[in-house]
Amino acid sequence: DVQLQASGGGLVQAGGSLRLSCKASGFAFNNYAIGWFRQAPGKEREGVSCIFIRDGDTYYSDSVKGRFTISSDNVKKTVYLQMNNLKPEDTAIYYCALSRDSGAYFYPGLYDYWGQGTLVTVSS
Repeated sequence: DVQLQASGGGLVQAGGSLRLSCKASGFAFNNYAIGWFRQAPGKEREGVSCIFIRDGDTYYSDSVKGRFTISSDNVKKTVYLQMNNLKPEDTAIYYCALSRDSGAYFYPGLYDYWGQGTLVTVSS
């Protein structure tokens, strides 16, 4: 079974850092894209970053570009999201998701499997 387990969320002050992890199992890791999405209360889910594992291409939304870094450890089958200079508006539940579509990017509908989410709270 495909499983994605997100972890690493927590409470941090503005300007601080967190590193989220997405541990994957049950599929050929190298053939897919892993995306990070977030959803704040009352808002739609938005794409934050994604990585295409095979070629290592990475993408970021404008709201996090320059502050967040996505990376993968193909041996551990884990994707990381390093989040620096966090802002209160980054507060949300963060989800990792798996896509087999080469055009998935930040389209939630193109992701096939989702992790359970991890809460990030940034205080001002």
